[in-house]
Amino acid sequence: MDDDYYSIESILAENQKIQCTFKIDIPDMGHLDGGRERDIKALSKIQIPMWMAYILIYSDYADFNIPSPFQARVRNALNAEAKSVKLSNLVGQGGLCLDDVPASEVSNILVKTFRARLPEVIDQAQHFASINAAGGGAGASDGTLTFREGLDGTERELFALAQESARRTRKWYTTSERGRK
Repeated sequence: MDDDYYSIESILAENQKIQCTFKIDIPDMGHLDGGRERDIKALSKIQIPMWMAYILIYSDYADFNIPSPFQARVRNALNAEAKSVKLSNLVGQGGLCLDDVPASEVSNILVKTFRARLPEVIDQAQHFASINAAGGGAGASDGTLTFREGLDGTERELFALAQESARRTRKWYTTSERGRK
């Protein structure tokens, strides 16, 4: 996570809620669960903001639970076919900032997934740019539209950059001496 105080990404990540299981009873903190209980009982599972989770986990009052989007089923799907999972549903989930083995494993899987998806993002961006340049808008299949809807923020930025690159390359080719031959 970015440590820049004014970073919008940092602010949003810090307010992301993660589920923690409390190891001990904590008096007078039941309001964190939003329920009627006055105290938090041991083994209670409560969603708390990331900024508070750091304190509770490192003080050994609670354990971090891997969020459901990072459970074994999703990790297996990511390892099997990177394009099959919407990364936009995974990005922003808590847990990647904690320095433990599950977080490291999830981080490695997401990096591997991002690398596997990158050629498809670039390919679709260039294909999409060529369809728009030709004046057609109906050249995309349902599979490509579904894939594009599942892009996370970074992939969307790369998609836009690849489109712009394809447009500039096509413009250069048509206006240069090489394109006139």
